[in-house]
Amino acid sequence: MSHHLDTPLAAQNGQLFIDDLYVFAGEDSTVFVMDVNSNITGVHAEPGFHHEARYEIKVHFDGADRETLTYRFSFGEPDANGRQALRLHSLTGADAQGDAAEGELVLEGRTGETATGAGIRAWAGRVQDAFYVDLSLLSVVNGAVGKGTAVDLSSWNPREARNTFDGTTVEAIVLEVPHTHDRLRPGARTGVWCATKLATDAGGWRQINRGGNPMMWPIFWPDDTDFSNPANTRHPSEDVAADGPAIAGRIAAVVAATGTSADPAGYGQTVALGLLPDVLPYVVGTPASFGFAARNGRTRADNAPEVMMSLVTNLPVPSGLSPATTKNQRNDRFPYVVPE
Repeated sequence: MSHHLDTPLAAQNGQLFIDDLYVFAGEDSTVFVMDVNSNITGVHAEPGFHHEARYEIKVHFDGADRETLTYRFSFGEPDANGRQALRLHSLTGADAQGDAAEGELVLEGRTGETATGAGIRAWAGRVQDAFYVDLSLLSVVNGAVGKGTAVDLSSWNPREARNTFDGTTVEAIVLEVPHTHDRLRPGARTGVWCATKLATDAGGWRQINRGGNPMMWPIFWPDDTDFSNPANTRHPSEDVAADGPAIAGRIAAVVAATGTSADPAGYGQTVALGLLPDVLPYVVGTPASFGFAARNGRTRADNAPEVMMSLVTNLPVPSGLSPATTKNQRNDRFPYVVPE
């Protein structure tokens, strides 16, 4: 197949599909983890990172519509052992918002090894996936949200929950930026999202996939398996206008049918505006938690599916799983992941 976007198969490459984004406090630092290429899909799990793609982590400050800091990872072709060269560029200001600028080369290294430069550390490679959910529960919620019907949990027994992702792996990009960074200092209010971009035959770049808040695609666009949804290529600043009414309406319908709000429309609008634009909020230097009390970053232990399913339905949706489910797939020290 062509590696460019002139064939539909290019977009199905798991190397370009974002699975999760995490943002949390590290060792006097901010840690960003971008997971791609889960082998849960089977046929799409070609090992490694796409050598003609860009993997970008983008940071907005103080609620700005546009990012003014981008970290861009790129990878070489795999060697005989499957290892790839990696490079990290930093782009700031207006340069962070486009594809033309090259940015500043921060560090170089290889997958499976720690790379350092200017106080920044990076690691990339195949790791055990720390994400956990029982997809049979998600299908119940998806069915209700998709059809606007009541959520029926009568057949769901949390005590029998099983992590569908048990034993699966992903390619992880780990970036750790010290608190001495001129922008990512403690107290800075950020919004973070990530994107994969692929080189085109015309010499430019096309955004293939993006991620911010967890579970957005599985809940609201579960059938988007070929990256055809325009939200994939859109900038978050366009989210409210493009998808706000639709998402609010979906939430309102399922909440009305389930009877969990006296004002379903108002509830739907409130949740939609809380989730859009689709960027993950985080105050630098604070404890991260994607939970019921607050959504501030996301750790690799957070039960994001339970939080999101409960938020969207305005109904307690017990997942039956807990952070202990994947305790062996996490590490408290850099690179915070468990290599395969």
